[in-house]
Amino acid sequence: MATKRKTGPSADRYTYRLAWSAKDAEFIATVVEFPSLSWIADSREAALLGLTSVVEEVLQDMLAGGEEIPAPWDERTFSGKFNLRLGSELHKKVALEAAERRESMNTYVIKQLGLIDA
Repeated sequence: MATKRKTGPSADRYTYRLAWSAKDAEFIATVVEFPSLSWIADSREAALLGLTSVVEEVLQDMLAGGEEIPAPWDERTFSGKFNLRLGSELHKKVALEAAERRESMNTYVIKQLGLIDA
């Protein structure tokens, strides 16, 4: 009887970013779920391919070592809430500005972040 092999997410399911580095005169690939990893190459394609290969190796090593593998960003769930510490003076200022606009603090902050039209 064959034993079932444990598998994790494919490296292709993670969130990659590509950027040009004027300093290095090359492209830099990064991956959100593994912030310590990056790959530099002379083309976008090579940077992405190189980093995807490294992520695949890291995933295999983590599986072999029994480590917890981070979920791909798009598969994570979010509650829609987060706590924000402002300090008492800034809290007072935000509350006053929201009250003057007859808005909740939540609506005021979302507008200030540019997430909805003012």
